[in-house]
Amino acid sequence: MVDTPTADSPAEPDISHVNPADEKTWFGHPRQLARLFSTEMWERFGFYGMRALLTLYLTQHFLFGDREATGLYGGYTALVYLTPLVGGYLADQFLGSKRAVKFGAILMSIGYFVLCFGGQTATPYAKIDGQRYEVAIEKTAAGEQRYVLDAGHKQLIKGNDDGSITLSENGQTVRTIAKGGFVSEADRSPFYVMVMLIALSMVSVGNGFFKPNISTMVGELYRPGDSRRDAGFTIFYMGINLGSMLSQALCPWLAVAVGWWAGFGLAAIGMLCSWALIQLDGGKLNGIGEPPAKAATGRQQILIYIGALCVIPLFYLLYINLMAAEPAPAGSGLLGYVASLSLMGKLLFGTFLIGVPAILVWSFFAGDRREFQMMMAAMVLIVFNVVFWTLFEQAGSSLTLFADRNTNLSIFGWFTMTAGQTQSFNALFIVLLAPLMSMLWAGLAKRGLEPSIPVKFGIALVAVGCGFLFLVWGANWADSSFKVSVWWIAGLYFIHSFAELCISPVGLSMITKLSIARIVGMMMGVWFLSISVAQYVAGVIAQFASVETVGGQVTNLKVSLETYLSVFTLISEWAIGLGLLLLLLSWPLKRWMHGVK
Repeated sequence: MVDTPTADSPAEPDISHVNPADEKTWFGHPRQLARLFSTEMWERFGFYGMRALLTLYLTQHFLFGDREATGLYGGYTALVYLTPLVGGYLADQFLGSKRAVKFGAILMSIGYFVLCFGGQTATPYAKIDGQRYEVAIEKTAAGEQRYVLDAGHKQLIKGNDDGSITLSENGQTVRTIAKGGFVSEADRSPFYVMVMLIALSMVSVGNGFFKPNISTMVGELYRPGDSRRDAGFTIFYMGINLGSMLSQALCPWLAVAVGWWAGFGLAAIGMLCSWALIQLDGGKLNGIGEPPAKAATGRQQILIYIGALCVIPLFYLLYINLMAAEPAPAGSGLLGYVASLSLMGKLLFGTFLIGVPAILVWSFFAGDRREFQMMMAAMVLIVFNVVFWTLFEQAGSSLTLFADRNTNLSIFGWFTMTAGQTQSFNALFIVLLAPLMSMLWAGLAKRGLEPSIPVKFGIALVAVGCGFLFLVWGANWADSSFKVSVWWIAGLYFIHSFAELCISPVGLSMITKLSIARIVGMMMGVWFLSISVAQYVAGVIAQFASVETVGGQVTNLKVSLETYLSVFTLISEWAIGLGLLLLLLSWPLKRWMHGVK
């Protein structure tokens, strides 16, 4: 996950009138931390519960193809990590953190509730050489099977290794359709697609108000220099992972056992609990997250809320444009690829590719040699950060689809997990590994052996690549139905969780330490922009792992397994290669950082 808060805030709030050390404590910390811990836990419960379902919901309920589903998922998560830039600014300048958090919580909970209304499952059909045929779905003891209905005949659909499709009846081949001649489509309600996209837009906007400001409120509990601050944020981080672990286990289970609406409904209830903890605080949070000295008037606040609501249809249009984007024609090159990007992709990449060099040019003229070198180091690490989260965030898209299609999800024969529940492995391992990693770094630091920030980033990249290679290696033991054991997926998440702990806790802190003081806020924006770009690119990478489906079901599991393994192998090689490159660059980067640790 990429939700680690930072204990190093670029601007300390004035709380000289509060002395938390004189008040009752919670595990040695201000008692308000317990309420903020619970608030964040329930908010992450809702967010990650919904995220665990989204890709599966798109492919199994709306019957979108892999390319459309993973692209939409990438666009959604990109906006989720981009909107906090604006939400944090509005809270700092006009609303105050507490009001922003309340508004964001309400908007997100409504968005989750709206997702409960998905209408009937889309109806699949197929186009064979341009002619439409209805598709029937029948459940058997071995699972579901898809049939083409042709003049009263039911013809079983089977994908072949070469990409062609065979239609058979009573065990006899009726016809074989060459690769590309069989196109799977679905009749889905435009109204319910609109409802779903509006819900995603509401969550994206609401998250922008909630995410940056709940961490700001935690920071306000401590005076500048309070030695308990880092430990407080560590406890707060545990709330993030506890909430995500619980929701990623419960929401997917409810979606399978009861229906999609139940899974999304539970996420909405979690979000409402988060809102209630702030709204009904009984005065316990008085003085925390209050509006700035020159706060917006009541009328101005209403205008800000109305403006935020007006962004929802804008995001809806961005999602529509994203879904309509066609892949670049073969041989069109880099320019053709850029031209084929959705409007969202062009805006993200354009802002990042222009913003990074522009800030460096400004730093060259505005700062001294030392400051410029520190900014160069920060920008290099930001670029490698994009690579890390691009690969790590396959969890919600290609890895979830792999778990659904090519993984035996039985747990010792006692029970069977759902594909969405596999994402809970990450949160579980973070909870288990975080204290151990903290002790490891502390022990190495005492001996003067703690790795530098660039080395930790390099280790993270190598590790995320090794996680994919571990899964690829495990595929050697796939069973006759081309499914691997769930424990290989668990092993991947274990390695990825270790990698996350090497990069996530130090990223934001690194930005505050290396940035020129006058533009720390802007550099924070670039850091979150890099994560947003990574989320979008993660969706693009997942599209390369797209496989042929009919009515949400893969036509050939052997081809599916080979496709996923091919993509996972390729991205692991790139990750390890770039990680090793960063390890080599760590020596000059360390000099540029001028003692920053």
